[in-house]
Amino acid sequence: MSTLLRPAVAPPDQQLTLYGVDWSTYESLLRAFRGRHLRLNFDEGLLEIMVTGSAHERWKKLLARLLEISAEEFGVSMLGQGNFTLKRRDLDKGLEVDDCWYIAHEADVLGRPELDLAVDPPPDLVIEIEVSHGLIDRLPLLAALGVPEIWRFDGTALTVLVLSPEGSYRETDSSPTFPAIPLVGFADFLRQGDTIKHLELCRRFRAWVTPFVNKADSSDRIQP
Repeated sequence: MSTLLRPAVAPPDQQLTLYGVDWSTYESLLRAFRGRHLRLNFDEGLLEIMVTGSAHERWKKLLARLLEISAEEFGVSMLGQGNFTLKRRDLDKGLEVDDCWYIAHEADVLGRPELDLAVDPPPDLVIEIEVSHGLIDRLPLLAALGVPEIWRFDGTALTVLVLSPEGSYRETDSSPTFPAIPLVGFADFLRQGDTIKHLELCRRFRAWVTPFVNKADSSDRIQP
């Protein structure tokens, strides 16, 4: 069957949207573009190719770094998968996340050379940098693929979303993975990413988060 490719109107050099793309073409493009600063969103024949700029990459690295510092301080074991491509042929959906980790399901995928989300669980936590917006809404794709927790940052606001039993995301005041960390304070450190050298910023963040670790440990020791 032939594939009809019809580019949609989009900002030049930022995104390209193609219609009528079959699954094999999508997978071929994934292989062809591997390692480049691109995000491919695929939803039932609709393919969007987005270029990620330098600001996007900086925010992604900083958010991932602060999350991993949090994991170190709280003793949360996280298996990083990087900008993993989440895709399921049976759902005809796929996308490349900015970064992701297995936490609750780390033991289920540890040491696996390849993952198949048709049988393997999706990552437990995904980060999304939204400094630009495309035609495809990525949240329904992530929901269909079963990702339970998303941290989104748009350069100003940080939002944590959790997947509801109904299959949609709702905003939460605290992260299920790091419930003791105030999200407002976490976002303050992200917003300083363009004004403070990142080594110093990470040192300050670690010093800031440590008291919340101690408070959480104290709460755990309190008996009812």
